[in-house]
Amino acid sequence: MTAPITGPTLNVATLNGSYSSPSKTQGLIDLILAQLGEHYTTEVTSINVTDLGPGFTGALSRDDLDPSSLAAMEAVERADLVIAASPVYRGSYSGLFKHFIDLIDQYALANKPVILAATGGSDRHTLMIDHELRPLFAFLQAHVSPTGIYASSGDFAGQLILNPQIHARVELAVSDLAPVIAAQLAGRSTTPGQTQEAGARL
Repeated sequence: MTAPITGPTLNVATLNGSYSSPSKTQGLIDLILAQLGEHYTTEVTSINVTDLGPGFTGALSRDDLDPSSLAAMEAVERADLVIAASPVYRGSYSGLFKHFIDLIDQYALANKPVILAATGGSDRHTLMIDHELRPLFAFLQAHVSPTGIYASSGDFAGQLILNPQIHARVELAVSDLAPVIAAQLAGRSTTPGQTQEAGARL
């Protein structure tokens, strides 16, 4: 029998740059969340860029954001850990994903643990994480897991990932950040208990 997870709650924000719902990108995010839930009590805020609406897409600066879009930004900024994922669009992340990152406070992600993930039609886009996503979050001074997670269409059955190699990379990405997460959680206390809210939306 598995012992219940106790200790401080890990506040996780997920940022999904996909323009589809449901999406394979969300399936990959869900797999990462499940792995985190094996080790931590988690509370999750899920952000899909297409759910934010004109108050986000039409904003030229942070001051132009509507209240729900600003709340999404602030959820990412105050999270203990961020999962940032996007499908590959023309060799890079989606435009709305970049728009969201452009409006985040420049220093809000400094030293924050981040897991990077991407999905694409084939394995030829595997390096998008290292060539596009990783430099973006390095600029923001985030503490990014050295293990990026890329899944292609052939790794999925619907939204479920069947490839055991992807599961192994997810486990490694979470393990990579364990010391950083432990240091963050050691600095505060929350009510023990296992509460995972993996579908919350703003």
